[in-house]
Amino acid sequence: MKQFTQYIAVLGSMLAFSSVAFGQTEKQTEAPNSHVSSSALSHDLSGVWMPYSLHMDGIDEKLRPPLTPWGQARFDASAPLVGPRAIAGKENNPALRCEPEAVPKSLILPNPFEIVQIPGRMFMFFEQYHLWRTIWSDGRPLPTDPDPSFLGYSAGKWEGDTFVVETIGMNDKPWVDSYGNPRSEQMRLTERYRRLDHDTLEMQITMEDPKAYTKPWVNPPQRFKLEPGWEIAEFFCIVDEENSYGDAVRKPAGVAPGQK
Repeated sequence: MKQFTQYIAVLGSMLAFSSVAFGQTEKQTEAPNSHVSSSALSHDLSGVWMPYSLHMDGIDEKLRPPLTPWGQARFDASAPLVGPRAIAGKENNPALRCEPEAVPKSLILPNPFEIVQIPGRMFMFFEQYHLWRTIWSDGRPLPTDPDPSFLGYSAGKWEGDTFVVETIGMNDKPWVDSYGNPRSEQMRLTERYRRLDHDTLEMQITMEDPKAYTKPWVNPPQRFKLEPGWEIAEFFCIVDEENSYGDAVRKPAGVAPGQK
């Protein structure tokens, strides 16, 4: 019960800064014909996509490989908002300081993102923190020594009906999930996207990070629903608002009833 209460508090915190959040249907438009042929859709991932999995199962902690000594030290130093190690008021999730969640975590959070495709490039616009990401699809190779950044450097290509994205050059600041699992500058992130039908997008995440994990972390596919009437809302993180919400709502909600 405590973990569920904490999860609801976290979800509320993430939605508090979005002016419309899930009420994005004010400007509804008629959905496109859902009977478009699969061949016409196979290389078109455009649209606003929303994950509806309560457990954010695009990254499964139960499948996490053993940590290296470096990874274990970073994990032990983390104090997450959810899970068995969560302690109300002790959390140190970087997002609480308004640092971007970045990838892969931004891909699985319960907030929408929009994909826009143009020749040679694909853009991903995340509602949370208003992040935007460039995925190069013009055939260029990944750089040999990119400067570390939150989103890294991404290049994608089509393999049949699957769009495969490789990302390197990430820094070690964000966590890869809500439980405090780390990433290092050696991480290589692979995402595989496949449009199953007009309304359904499938994504699978694989993380290779020899500094943090002893072997690749392969996760199960996660599915997203197309929301053709939605627009990405303004969603910025304001430190003062985050702190006020934490003191008034999140922290009290994370304390067991007998401890209040």
